[in-house]
Amino acid sequence: MVKSAVILQLKQDLIAEARRLGFVSVGIAPAQDNPEQAARLKQWLDAGYHGTMEWMADRADVRQGPQSMWDAARSVIALGMSYAPQLDPLALESSHDRARISVYAQGRDYHITVKKALKALARWLVAEARRVGLEEPQLKVFVDTAPVMEKPLGEAAGIGWQGKHSNMVSREHGSWLFLGAIYTTVPFPADEVHEDRCGSCNACQAACPTDAFPKPYVVDARRCISYLTIEHKGPIPDEFRKAIGNRIYGCDDCLAVCPWNKFADTAARHKSFVPREELAEPRLADLLQLDDAAFRALFSGSPIKRIGRDRFVRNCLIAAGNSGNSELGGIVAELKSDPDPAVAEAARWAESELKAVP
Repeated sequence: MVKSAVILQLKQDLIAEARRLGFVSVGIAPAQDNPEQAARLKQWLDAGYHGTMEWMADRADVRQGPQSMWDAARSVIALGMSYAPQLDPLALESSHDRARISVYAQGRDYHITVKKALKALARWLVAEARRVGLEEPQLKVFVDTAPVMEKPLGEAAGIGWQGKHSNMVSREHGSWLFLGAIYTTVPFPADEVHEDRCGSCNACQAACPTDAFPKPYVVDARRCISYLTIEHKGPIPDEFRKAIGNRIYGCDDCLAVCPWNKFADTAARHKSFVPREELAEPRLADLLQLDDAAFRALFSGSPIKRIGRDRFVRNCLIAAGNSGNSELGGIVAELKSDPDPAVAEAARWAESELKAVP
């Protein structure tokens, strides 16, 4: 009884410390595998919806849940950090000279910020457990870098639910949460699973420019603009180029239309995710002229750096071809001789599109 009281108090103190470190959502899930989740993942993989993301299939067995990864785990601390935007993510939709970068990538790389806070919380937990006389806990921290299904864990921990767009939705923070998880040997009491609050709403499905949702809660990544502009290598399939519009990194459409966003408190956004001025409304002409060194300099500390200059410029060329802006013709023409085949092909396509502009 005494130990249970100590652990319960430790949980309350942990929540307070997590909030001090910048997490707006904290919950505890049991460290159990989820057979239903594993079955859904298998169906998704069998349908080929993961595209070329072979890393999703390579360790699918571990993605069944915490026990499959680490059988010593007794509870999961699920955490969310807000990046709620102050401006409308769809505002640049009709711009002819500006590019659209997904909200989550306009500030500092969330991997860095969230991982730093998770490690700080883990250190605090070890020290605090020792102080109150508990056996020193073992921990593992994760933020989108291991075969961990953070969204189902977040739902199990009560911090939100996995919406029809497949992302986490929070009643307090809308669709704008970065997720992290700490597996621990401390047997914290679990919170209640969050109920699904999507109801009959299908706004996210209807907003998708490429019809990437074969059914609610399921994304065919091969049709998703985020996948096409970030994960997909080589030329972008012709059938999706027009729908991409001026999006050059990711897509916010299904997130931006979620009705729960009206409750999101932009003041809760972590300071690391305030958009950098040069990434909020970047000029396509400037981005198209980036060589490798300039690309690396501009996107230092940004998740965009991960895709490399060639894939990025390929995306910018698709946006240029969709822009109707003939002033970009000269820059586009120069890129037809780019050494990267996907860039050169995209430049030829963009040039033909611009020449067709009345």
